[in-house]
Amino acid sequence: MAFHDDPRGRRTTIGETEWLTLGQAARFLGVAQSTIRKWSDQGRVPAFYTPGGHRRYRRSDLEAFLDRSGPGGKAKPGPLILLVDDDDRVRELVRSNLEFEGYTVQEAGSAEEGLTAIDDAKPDLILLDVMMPQIDGWEMLRRVQERHGVGAIPVIMFSGKLDERSHSQAEARGAQGFIGKPFDLQQLIDQTKQIVPT
Repeated sequence: MAFHDDPRGRRTTIGETEWLTLGQAARFLGVAQSTIRKWSDQGRVPAFYTPGGHRRYRRSDLEAFLDRSGPGGKAKPGPLILLVDDDDRVRELVRSNLEFEGYTVQEAGSAEEGLTAIDDAKPDLILLDVMMPQIDGWEMLRRVQERHGVGAIPVIMFSGKLDERSHSQAEARGAQGFIGKPFDLQQLIDQTKQIVPT
């Protein structure tokens, strides 16, 4: 496949097809370059490679992707998920996968940030890590229920300490689900879809 890169590195049109670089495609979709790279590797967004090994994306493929799932694109925004975890990598992984499924994801790196985010916009579901500094997930869950009522905002808890007690504790405290970390991403997506379908 022949590509023409102009000296300024801008996208070029060959025939009727407009090709975008990785950076341009990421901006077009409104996601990080690492996210679109991952989606390409998973076959979710078709990528083509130049003889030098650089990825190129067809504008028409990106538009079709937005019409299908649209993280921040033309498609109507999906249900709002608040993801509360102090680990940046976990948040990036979960956010990119949920956005692909059509959800709108807001991230918070601490319980304090999460509680502020809820005041700004009430989410349809909270994904909440148990083990966090200062205020842990259990305390945040209690405060959310105190302000909004038990079950008013569904919550799925997740933690590296996975045992039968954690499951029953989550249930007893009014959470809708509990998943161990490192969690099965598909299990998290499936539970999310059960509680808040897109």
